[in-house]
Amino acid sequence: MTIETVDPSSLKARDALRAAQLYYMQDLTMETIARELHTSRSSVSRLLSFAREAGLVQISIHSPLDLISRLQHELQDRYGVTAHVVPVPDRTSDVDRLERVALSAARILTTLVDSNMRIGLAWGSTVSAVARHLPQKKTHNTHLVQLNGAANERTSGIPYAGEILNRFALAFGAEAHQFSVPALFDDPATKEALWRERSIRRVLELQRRLDLAVFGLGSPVATVPSHVYAGDYFDARDRRELAESGVVGDVATVFYRADGSDEGIGLNARSSGPSLEVLRGIPRRFCIVSGVSKARSLGGALAAGVITDLVVDEQTARHLVDTPSA
Repeated sequence: MTIETVDPSSLKARDALRAAQLYYMQDLTMETIARELHTSRSSVSRLLSFAREAGLVQISIHSPLDLISRLQHELQDRYGVTAHVVPVPDRTSDVDRLERVALSAARILTTLVDSNMRIGLAWGSTVSAVARHLPQKKTHNTHLVQLNGAANERTSGIPYAGEILNRFALAFGAEAHQFSVPALFDDPATKEALWRERSIRRVLELQRRLDLAVFGLGSPVATVPSHVYAGDYFDARDRRELAESGVVGDVATVFYRADGSDEGIGLNARSSGPSLEVLRGIPRRFCIVSGVSKARSLGGALAAGVITDLVVDEQTARHLVDTPSA
């Protein structure tokens, strides 16, 4: 039977259409529809069958696996990254979304980590979530290196950053190297002087010989606040400078614009994180992103070429693919 053979004014057609609207568009159960239409559940089932056979309802199936595969290939073609898109329902809260992406990222990351590797970690809300989900994989002669300092005027940052490093170290049986310096120095000259100290140079040298860097992206507008933006790392002048410089995000407290550029951003001269140029020199750069509110930050990082491997939720991946390249 086709739609043309059905009399739309007939009582059966009207009831079938009503039942279909309630079932497919409002997600009501057959029991609820039966009560609303003053009929039985079996009658509702027959009405839905009639609606499909009469063409009042057309059902198409979109395989999530096919969609995910297309998104991953599109991201790879457009940005040259190995993308892992995590299926997450659009209605999922941002907190739950982060946990699901972090869980997938932890499992993927474990396949990349091996013995005799040097791995850089940028502390933050996303990497902290990944650390909570890491499975055990014992390695030997593996070194974990903190990429940027975590101290500010209120805290040393050691408990927060240290916990992340320790979770990774326990998961992989690795040696952790903390970087006990401020996230942002008050004066670039202080940073330059400290960078000449042997204890600091040791960590900087480890950073330059990394095999893998693991990081999330900071964003001034993230729904789940990035730790550096939610903490006491910026004063009013810093925030004004970020806005005036057009900053959309950061990697390890190194800031960049939507086009991936970082020239002329004054805070970078005071940052303890590796420059974007140094980051690009690391063979593998594993980035985890969750939530559309970080889409601009992600776009900027991709434009800067600091990502080789990306784990991202489906909604953010769709947003990125649907946004024309700059």
